[in-house]
Amino acid sequence: MFNRSRRNLAHWFTLSMGSILVIFAGTLYYQETLQQLGVIDSLLYKKARIIAGNIQYKLYQGKKRAILKNVPLLGNNPPSPDSEIIYARWYDAEGKLKRFFGVPPQEQLSKTAEFQTIKTTYNSGSSTSKVIWLRQLTLPVQHQGKLIGYLQMAMPMTRAQESLNRFLLLLILTVLMALAATSLMGWFLGGLAMLPIRDSYEQLQRFTANASHELRAPLAAILSNAQVGLLAPGDQDAAKHLRLEKIVAVAKSMNTLIGNLLFLARRVGCLAPESLKQIDLSDLLKELIESQTTQTVAQHLNFNCDLLPQEIVVKADPELLYQAVMNLVSNACKYTPADGLVELRLFIDCHRAVIQVEDSGIGIPAADLPHIFERFYQVDKQRQSSVGGFGLGLAIAQQIVLAHGGNLSVKSKLGQGSMFQIELPL
Repeated sequence: MFNRSRRNLAHWFTLSMGSILVIFAGTLYYQETLQQLGVIDSLLYKKARIIAGNIQYKLYQGKKRAILKNVPLLGNNPPSPDSEIIYARWYDAEGKLKRFFGVPPQEQLSKTAEFQTIKTTYNSGSSTSKVIWLRQLTLPVQHQGKLIGYLQMAMPMTRAQESLNRFLLLLILTVLMALAATSLMGWFLGGLAMLPIRDSYEQLQRFTANASHELRAPLAAILSNAQVGLLAPGDQDAAKHLRLEKIVAVAKSMNTLIGNLLFLARRVGCLAPESLKQIDLSDLLKELIESQTTQTVAQHLNFNCDLLPQEIVVKADPELLYQAVMNLVSNACKYTPADGLVELRLFIDCHRAVIQVEDSGIGIPAADLPHIFERFYQVDKQRQSSVGGFGLGLAIAQQIVLAHGGNLSVKSKLGQGSMFQIELPL
């Protein structure tokens, strides 16, 4: 139980810290992306301003027009090898294409944002082409306050993407290492947090065990004295005899309760390896079926068993496992009306030994199912008092199954019966 709580603490600590780290890393990556994009936009804008500054707008053949003869990329001069410009286009004020460098564009300029990211297929001159991301700028060019055309340029984002990929890889590795360190730290802190709880719980367990043990002796004395009083000759007082019978009944009930409490207090956590033995579940259940206790509790019922013919061997404490199954069988018989059906099954499913105890009894309300294995939990106190018991049988069965590394579950429908299932590792 404590290790499970410690694991849960470490798990939630790692999950919360991991979420914070992932959000922090995502924010860093987003900011780095914006910064890289800003650098590209700034460089592209500067190049466009330089080119636009070389455009002349003057009278040519009786009409004013843009002269691009001495404009870099668009004029007669070849581009420099390190220009990084994929294409440059010049559109007049009406958006009609007049000159371009690089990839052939559309004849008419479409309305676009000033800066735009474009995915395109680029052929660098070799036989193969590749898909790249471009940052495009469409810059309106004016002369003396009058729009004379549009300059459209684009440059690749390859360097920025490579830089971002390296940064992303660094963030992923950093987050993974931080998560590993956080997980170890969460496990260590969980252990520290559980220490006072473990001490308090162990003190409570010791108190319960000691109190139960100390109560057994005086209770046994009360029971024996009451039984001796019942056997005493010559005492014909009916009222006194009835009181002694009640004392005996109450003493036996308290003795059962104290025994159960003592069992729960002493059997906490996993079992010691030396107490486990290789046992055949088929033989164990056959012995249970043939026992006098089973014959007594199921005498007015139809009791069927379905066991596999071959051996099903598990490592367990036979006495404890016997008690767990017996508790389930007794519970099924208690809440099944006369002539009802109780079935005991044993089979293998997904490398686990499965024991099922199913009855056609009164069933359990759905609202009570999550609490059915709690100590002293009673579905219906009036119904419980009619069959006896303190609500500890199922808690003991679950504690035994968990101590063997197994699982105990229940399915039930009110008025149709219940099925308890024990799963044990093979």
